Amino acid sequence: MSTSLERHDVLVVGGGPAGAAASYWLARAGHDVVCVERKQFPRDKTCGDGLTPRAVKQLTDMGLYEQLTAFHRFDGLRAVAHDVTLELAWPQHPIYPDHGFVVRRRDLDQLVAERAVSAGATLRQGTEAVRPILRDGLVRGAVVKDKVAGETSEIHARYVVIADGANSRFGRALGTARNRTYPQGMAIRTYFESPLHAEPWIESALDVRDRSGRSLPGYGWIFPVGDGTINVGIGLLSTFRDFRDVNTSHLMAEWAATAPGYWEINPDKPLCAPTGGRIPMAGSVHPKVGPTWAVVGDAGGSTNPFNGEGIDYAYETGRMVAGLLDEALTTGDGLALQRYPGMLADEYGLYFKVARLFAKVIGQPALMRQLTRVGMQSHSLMDWVLRIMANLLNPDELGPAEAAYQAAAAIVRLVPEPLG
Repeated sequence: MSTSLERHDVLVVGGGPAGAAASYWLARAGHDVVCVERKQFPRDKTCGDGLTPRAVKQLTDMGLYEQLTAFHRFDGLRAVAHDVTLELAWPQHPIYPDHGFVVRRRDLDQLVAERAVSAGATLRQGTEAVRPILRDGLVRGAVVKDKVAGETSEIHARYVVIADGANSRFGRALGTARNRTYPQGMAIRTYFESPLHAEPWIESALDVRDRSGRSLPGYGWIFPVGDGTINVGIGLLSTFRDFRDVNTSHLMAEWAATAPGYWEINPDKPLCAPTGGRIPMAGSVHPKVGPTWAVVGDAGGSTNPFNGEGIDYAYETGRMVAGLLDEALTTGDGLALQRYPGMLADEYGLYFKVARLFAKVIGQPALMRQLTRVGMQSHSLMDWVLRIMANLLNPDELGPAEAAYQAAAAIVRLVPEPLG
């Protein structure tokens, strides 16, 4: 191990959306922050590549909107089910834009990481945080390994932000664990060529069937990338009874073969091998914080069970923790970080609770088919569903969507929280 001693205000473990956002906001506030990312940019991630209005807002706040305009812009969601197609535009909102972008993660994550560096953060690529450094029972940094040189060294820091993704080995070393009563997602995706690569809609198929017409669990997506290709994937939740026995490669093959013909997908010619993974959801990972550390993004299970969306919540939680650490470092009040779980509860608690109930519904294919059959008959109802699923309700309005959401939330408040 190298004997050189490296000290910083904050060590961020992971350079993806949550880690890069935390690094950016900490560096912008003037703090000495180092971010270690075990891979080299650019690198791929299994993802739908879609940026919803919530994500676009966070990227805009980081000064990246102009760079986003180089990528494919889309106006909303096209829902397809039971031979019905509805085009649902993103709503007008006082905080969030009325459009999104599709950006491959190999481009997006490098863009945000470089933005953090331009703000003053230090980025160490090809460097893995192997294990935490503990001093007097407190996390004070990490032993890191340079994956090219094979050498290990120590990085000491007053605080550590854990943003190493869904598997979060570093978080687990500190005792974080997923509450198994919460839903978990599973998804797989690849890319195909398509003449409709620049469609103004991302598409979701709510009634997926195999080549024999049998209903398949989960929902399919097709996101136009704007570069001649489309991102095609399928996801499902652990609330599906036979979740553990599902062959995702089979699902992917059947979905590619039965997707709407207008995309002109050649199911035998994906542009790369399909990749997949499991995703903790609905704030399912606990604890979220220790005396000198916090988990953000996928490491904390901050993914929306309604639609599998996680990038926006990664940016938001990274920014949230950065704000608290700015306060702790500026005032010397280390207890500032302990407000993080309460802030998460205030911002997402009720929403994720409603989403967990919804997850139980969509885990029952027969019930889901009936609900989508009814829902697809009403454009206004599906507009409302889109706003709820994307967490884009307007708090200043008292329209039908908000009233219905409040009614659902009132019922959900009566449902006991799972233990753990």
